[in-house]
Formats: sequence, structure tokens, C-alpha cells
Amino acid sequence: MNRKLKRGLQLTLPLLIAVGIFYFLYKDLEKETILSALRETDLFWLGASLFVGLIGYLLRAWRWKLLIATREAVSVKTAPVFWALMVGYLINLLVPRAGELARCGAVTRVYPISTGKLIGTVVLERTIDLVFMLLMVTLAFLLQGAVFLEIFGLLVSIPALTQFVQSYFVLGMVILLGIVVVLYLGYIKFKSHRLAGKIRQFLRQFVSGIETVYQMKNQWGFWVASLLIWFIYFLMMYWIALAMSATNSLSMGSVLMVLVMGSIGMVAPVQGGIGTFHAMVAFILLFYGISEEQGKIFAMVVHASQMITILVLGGIGLLYFLPKRISNLSEERNVY
Repeated sequence: MNRKLKRGLQLTLPLLIAVGIFYFLYKDLEKETILSALRETDLFWLGASLFVGLIGYLLRAWRWKLLIATREAVSVKTAPVFWALMVGYLINLLVPRAGELARCGAVTRVYPISTGKLIGTVVLERTIDLVFMLLMVTLAFLLQGAVFLEIFGLLVSIPALTQFVQSYFVLGMVILLGIVVVLYLGYIKFKSHRLAGKIRQFLRQFVSGIETVYQMKNQWGFWVASLLIWFIYFLMMYWIALAMSATNSLSMGSVLMVLVMGSIGMVAPVQGGIGTFHAMVAFILLFYGISEEQGKIFAMVVHASQMITILVLGGIGLLYFLPKRISNLSEERNVY
């Protein structure tokens, strides 16, 4: 397949799926119903949600800076890391997951830090976020167990899942073992090749990024920031729930359940969780007596507030790194 065509499909196919889901969800929703809900929205709580969301992004940048700065001779500042983070979020709206590489590339424009290490720190960050997300799921189960089990029963058939695992477990293990053997034989054959040397160097840098989690100096700050980031996610959604008349009676436990389901929707490989986030949030709100149309409007407001923040701050981030690139190019011309 032509490389340009492949890249075009990677960009447009997830976007088409996202737009299709979004259109299917909102095609029957009256414009006046949306406008009426927006007019009744309490701007104080909406503004509070946007403000605390900004604090969350700053905390994310500061936490990432702690990892990046570990064992580096240069002094890493929070501001460039923050703008790199926002550029990454912006790129993710165009190409799912590409923003992780983009933010690493942005940091390398400012600091002489290996890309391999930066990618390692990003993988570490995402892994820690996954752990905290699982903790949130556990907390939601403890607080909203009945609703949780009802939803799980609707979405997953336990007998079918058990049968699937029993039927394909051995086959899966054989395939996994085969992949390991092929990779090992490939390594033995090509270990002296120049490309293999570059891969080994990248992997060493990657591992060094993973290792920063126990080598960094400010351990307490890192873990407290990780906890606060997820608490802020909760506050962002809870305060928007308070802002809207249809959802202002939801309990904290209910909002936590909505946050968990929305987070699952954001994991889907589509741009910015468009469509999937809205579907999951509207679905769970039905269990709390919120009508389908009001659930969709709530999901739209929550998602739009985050997307607008990312578009604005991500755009500023691109402008921030533009002169950095020009400066680097000028230095290269002077050298040559």
C-alpha cells in the first residue's frame, strides 16, 4: 500500500468513525433543546471546572518534568514541558496516540535529551495513569456496586467470556511463545547489524526513562501530583454536573461512576474520544434517571470544555515552539 495512502487512512478512518458515532448520537437531538440547556448552565461552576482543569494540566506537566529531569545535567523548566504537553494533546485530536511522540519531539527542541528516554517517561506516565484509573474503577465499584454489576451484566456475558477463555487460552499461549521465539531468532541473526545496534541504544534510553520512577528525587511530589490529577478529573466533571439543571442532583458517587465510564470512552482509538466518550457518559446517566437527551448534552458540555482548552493551549504551544525551531535552524546554518 502506498505510504501516503496508508497515512491518510490512519488519519481519516478513526475520524470518520468518531464523526459517525457522534452524528448517530446527536442527529435526533433538537437544536433548541441544546441551546435551552446551555442557557440554563451556571457559568460559575462551568468556569470553576475550566480553571481546575488548567491546574490539572499544569500538574501533569510538573509531574512529567520530574521524570524528564532525573539524571540530566541540564535544568529542566516546567513551562516548556507544559507547552509540549499541550501540543501533544492537540496532535492527538488529529491523529490518535501521535501526540505522545509529538510532545517528546517538542521537548527535544528545547533540551538535549534523548527521544528514547522521553518516550520511556511517557510510557511510564501512561502506565501509572492506568493504575490510578483501575483504582478509580475499584472505588466506583465500592460506592456504586449495584449499578456497576447491572452495567457489567448488560455489557458482558460471564458464561460466554468463560467459554472464550477456556477455548482459546492454549492457542493464545502458543502464539505468544511463537512470537517470542521468532523475535529471539531474529535478534541472534541480526544482532551485529548496524540497525540492531541503534535499536539496542534506543531500548537502553527507553529503559532509562522507565527507571526514572524510582530514581527521581521528589518521590512524594510525584505521587501526590498523580493522585491530585485524578481528583481534579473528578472535580471537573462534578462541577459541570452542578452547573447543569438536569444533573445538579447527582451524588459524588454517581459522578465518579460517570467519570469511570467516560474515561473508558476516552481510551478508544479515535480522535479525542469523540463519540465514544459521549456514548458512554449518556449511557451511564440513564441508570441515574437522567434522560437520554440530557445525558448527551451533559457529555457534550464536558467534552467541549476540554477540547476548547486543548485547542487554545495547544495552539499557543505551537506558537511557543515555532521560534525554537527557527532558532535551531539558525544555529545550524551558523555551524555550517
